[in-house]
Amino acid sequence: MNRFAKSWVSAAVSLAVGVALLFGLPGVLDDYTLIEVTIYAVMSILGVSLAFIWGFGGILCFGQTAFFGLGAYTYAIGVMNTGDSTVPFLLAIVVPALFAALLGYVIFYGRLSDVYMGVITLTVTLILFNLINSTAGPEWRIGSAPLGGFNGIPAIPTLNWPGQQDEVLSPKDLFYVTFACLLLVYLGLRVLIASKVGRVIVAAKENEQRVLLLGYDARVYKLLCFTLGGAIAGLAGCLFANWGAFTSPTIFGLAQSAQIIIWVIVGGLGTLIGPIVGCVLIQWLTSQIGTQQVFNSNLVLGGILVVFVLLVPRGIVPTLGNLIDMAWRMLRPSARTAKPEKSGIAKVEPDAVPALPLATKEQAS
Repeated sequence: MNRFAKSWVSAAVSLAVGVALLFGLPGVLDDYTLIEVTIYAVMSILGVSLAFIWGFGGILCFGQTAFFGLGAYTYAIGVMNTGDSTVPFLLAIVVPALFAALLGYVIFYGRLSDVYMGVITLTVTLILFNLINSTAGPEWRIGSAPLGGFNGIPAIPTLNWPGQQDEVLSPKDLFYVTFACLLLVYLGLRVLIASKVGRVIVAAKENEQRVLLLGYDARVYKLLCFTLGGAIAGLAGCLFANWGAFTSPTIFGLAQSAQIIIWVIVGGLGTLIGPIVGCVLIQWLTSQIGTQQVFNSNLVLGGILVVFVLLVPRGIVPTLGNLIDMAWRMLRPSARTAKPEKSGIAKVEPDAVPALPLATKEQAS
């Protein structure tokens, strides 16, 4: 089985497991556990957004929480002004995407290096954090939605069915919507990566100069990748605001930005399912550490990051894939070498051809 076939088999298996979890978990979990699983799915969407632009686009963004927070605040402000959640839900995707497009245009068309890319995205996150944090007064409002400053925006209305303001989603419905969004994002990105556009994005990551020589403007494809990552992060922010009915400036915090990078590294850079696995494991571990006072969660996360960078640099999913592949090769029977058919022409190996002397000028004449 070649690499392309293995990729689509793994995608089919991942989708099959996802669909089974989508319809199976609500029947076996209580409401409290289902709500906890919902936040895992929300954060997995955020992790996939960074995994796509970093692992496949080669763009290390330290400020993915900027788009995440913009999605949450856009939805909160929109739904508190309109009452219906349909348009705010769409705006929570469009506004971060437009902001990512503007920021990406400045970075990519300004020919800024990867170092400046990280510095700018991190700075933008800090600016948004301080800006929202300083809007505590009653005069800071957009329409009928007070920004709340460091207190955040509480009592955010939950998603309702389109056109039916009184029909809000129950916790189980929100789980279905969130998990379905995760599966659709995963499937859509897999299809995009397998398309011509996706291959150019990956090629620009590997060798941008060669892509330019082939006639493709690498900046356009990087900008598309960065914009799409911002839109997916905005979707995660919208779902996060619905999950907790609350958002605050801490959503732009550096701790959250660092956690997303850890999810991708632990799960496996260059994959889409890896960051989902890393996100669930790290989120579960963080919640378990938070129930006791012996260990500091930040120190534990820092230790995990160091261990994976030094000992498992490829991440959990690629490493497990390599181990399974090695085990399969060792267990399967060796292929029998077919004997060559008898013929009058003897088979000659390339190394067995004798070296012929070069003709001199006298012999040539």
